Amino acid sequence: MVNTTFDTIWRDISPFAVGFDRTFGTLELLANARGKEANYPPYNIRKVTDDQYTIELAVAGFDEKDIDVELSGENLIIKGVRAKEASNGLLHQGLANRDFTKKFVLSDDMVIKGAALSNGMLYIGIERIIPEDKKPRKIKLTSKNKLLG
Repeated sequence: MVNTTFDTIWRDISPFAVGFDRTFGTLELLANARGKEANYPPYNIRKVTDDQYTIELAVAGFDEKDIDVELSGENLIIKGVRAKEASNGLLHQGLANRDFTKKFVLSDDMVIKGAALSNGMLYIGIERIIPEDKKPRKIKLTSKNKLLG
């Protein structure tokens, strides 16, 4: 198997891509952090439609007061902190009782529509909103003098 790095990929496509250096930098950071982050809590990313997604996290035992969902720039940060006394009196601890922080990087055109906690699952609705100036449009051809003048 060939060891392909983001630098190699970027070098190969950079003549055809303008303004994606930040995107590749973010992807490289995510790839490097992947092994460091625990797979807790387990989660799904569901594509509902072409422009709508749902992140689903299994957070059994957490209440609304224990969970914080924050959007900071392009980062969606989900934190779960349970009170330590919540496990008092348990004879067997089968459900995980550890705090967590889960981070997702969203593209610039993604908007958080809301979050809900139901039956031990946290649902976060995300929608791609394309601004009018980013939608496809026809460019009218003009003379070079008008373009540069």
